[in-house]
Amino acid sequence: MAVGDIMSHAPQLPGYYDAATRTYDFKPWFRYVKPLLSKGDWVVANLETPLAGADLTYTGYPRFNAPDELADALKDAGFGILTTANNHTLDRGYVGIARTLATLRSKGLVPVGTSVSRYDSQRLTIVEKNGIKLGFLAYTYGTNGIPIPKDHPYAVNLIDLSKITDDIKRLREAGADAVAVSLHFGIEYQRMPNDDQKDIARSVVAAGADLVLGSHPHVVQPYETIEVPDPTSPDGIRRGFVIYSMGNFVSNQHDNWKDVGVIVSLKLTKTTGPDGSGRTVWSDVKTTPTWVRIGQKGKNSTYTVYPIAQTLANRDDPDLTDADYKRMSTYLTGLNRHLKSLAPKQSAAG
Repeated sequence: MAVGDIMSHAPQLPGYYDAATRTYDFKPWFRYVKPLLSKGDWVVANLETPLAGADLTYTGYPRFNAPDELADALKDAGFGILTTANNHTLDRGYVGIARTLATLRSKGLVPVGTSVSRYDSQRLTIVEKNGIKLGFLAYTYGTNGIPIPKDHPYAVNLIDLSKITDDIKRLREAGADAVAVSLHFGIEYQRMPNDDQKDIARSVVAAGADLVLGSHPHVVQPYETIEVPDPTSPDGIRRGFVIYSMGNFVSNQHDNWKDVGVIVSLKLTKTTGPDGSGRTVWSDVKTTPTWVRIGQKGKNSTYTVYPIAQTLANRDDPDLTDADYKRMSTYLTGLNRHLKSLAPKQSAAG
């Protein structure tokens, strides 16, 4: 399972602070999607904020820094792998990267896309579940003009096709049965992928990726299957799944499709031949559109991520109004159509 951007805009923080304990609790954000996420073996999100500590000040846009309790909430919700290579990675500099990685790892989460040392940058991320070894990689188009520190050139993975190709090869040689590559790319608020995204995605699939998970536009972009020649496959073709953007999973952004995202799930199946050789393929793509309801409690804003179809089916939430249900219905219809808009059109029988 994979989702898009985990954001921490300034208005998201005050309503979840307990002055008595001086701690935050963001778990309520995810209470309605937690049952869905808990069913995943690999559950991935893009963490689009450093966790750099209170002494470096908690802030939202344009340079983020969120409390460590956000990691606790993500862990509790069922996330296991967090991509950390995005345009806000360096919002608190190299120290922000180091603190973020230390925090995530201390809580049992697996960060991908940033490193604290050259040795760390060579670390291979392979997570095994049910006998299948899935490799993870993550890269970003840039860091909002903040230069990567010259004394830490390995700190952030930038999109570089030669590096991606080498990294995929290393994962395969280390025993990965399949490879998922997260790419932070595209143009913000554009609902369709541009030619550059399509070219990069095709190149990454051709380099050996099975899954390409896109983020950055803050709106959902469609998914498609990319086919590339593969002499080792039974039909001479290898198929890669690409979703160009999974939108915002939680943020303070709203309207114009910015307050919706999608949980993408796929099934991985591994078959092993008599000689011990194996083949792993993906199938059963499912998409669960989500909506972030921004409410009000006193002076503070509240945030709740709703799985849209399930919420509409139940219609039993006392916090939701008729207008909320109407908005969700519109979003669901639009997103279900939009997500499949790149799929080949079926010709009518004649």
